[in-house]
Amino acid sequence: MSILVNRATRVVTQGITGKTGQFHTRMCRDYAHGAECFVAGVNPKKAGEDFEGIPIFATVADAKAKTGVNTSVIYVPPPGAAAAIWEAVEADLDLVICITEGIPVRDMIEVRDRMRRENRRTVLVGPNCPGVITPDEIKIGIMPGHIHRKGRIGVVSRSGTLTYETVAQLTELGLGQSSAVGIGGDPVNGLKHLDVMRLFNDDPDTDAVVMIGEIGGTDEETAALWIKDHMKKPVVGFIAGVTAPPGKRMGHAGAIISGGKGTAQEKLEVMEACGITVTRNPAEMGRLLKAKL
Repeated sequence: MSILVNRATRVVTQGITGKTGQFHTRMCRDYAHGAECFVAGVNPKKAGEDFEGIPIFATVADAKAKTGVNTSVIYVPPPGAAAAIWEAVEADLDLVICITEGIPVRDMIEVRDRMRRENRRTVLVGPNCPGVITPDEIKIGIMPGHIHRKGRIGVVSRSGTLTYETVAQLTELGLGQSSAVGIGGDPVNGLKHLDVMRLFNDDPDTDAVVMIGEIGGTDEETAALWIKDHMKKPVVGFIAGVTAPPGKRMGHAGAIISGGKGTAQEKLEVMEACGITVTRNPAEMGRLLKAKL
């Protein structure tokens, strides 16, 4: 078992002919069962061609009709990325993972609102995220595959690099991962911490979860309050940005303390009060988690 993706997932790459799309599609195809999973690409101008044997279609709907894809990964540049998300949603895929950073916030607001208004069933991960991996089965995104190991610890994070840091610690301690989900650092995105925690809570093959957040917004607090009342598994938490000054954006577009809200200290206090074991030192995440098992 896993959450969101496994070896039965069939993936189309939107933006497969760009340098980034080609590089990461190749890396994902070469990881575990990727050769079975990455079956199509999309570029309206290059339909009928292929990328190293992966056929290219004019639209996501065409790719779905011909190859049965149920998941999209998006490397389309920022000006066209929101439209690419909507194309995948309109094709009624199960899952869309958008890696693109720098999508205009207004574009994302329009796409997300339209998804809600039309009650679309497609699940969106990202944008501005590293992707999703179920170790030894499939990786969809830009994370380094070699640091992951099959195991029973779930990882959910707003930060790509801290996802990798946590995964490397868990692997070194002999604890593998069931799935690792990078939800992205933009202010308007798809899956939140809460959504992923629900999935891990229901997954019989996940024993515990590491939840990584950062300054900005209140998503971590919302998840913490749900964890307090519903989570059946131990959770270790970390918030990046303890020393961040108010009003200054730190790395991600959503990582900003505004109106006195969204500080790391506030988030850590709420998480602690909700029974989550928190650390202020990212080097301790793996060790803390192992101690909870």
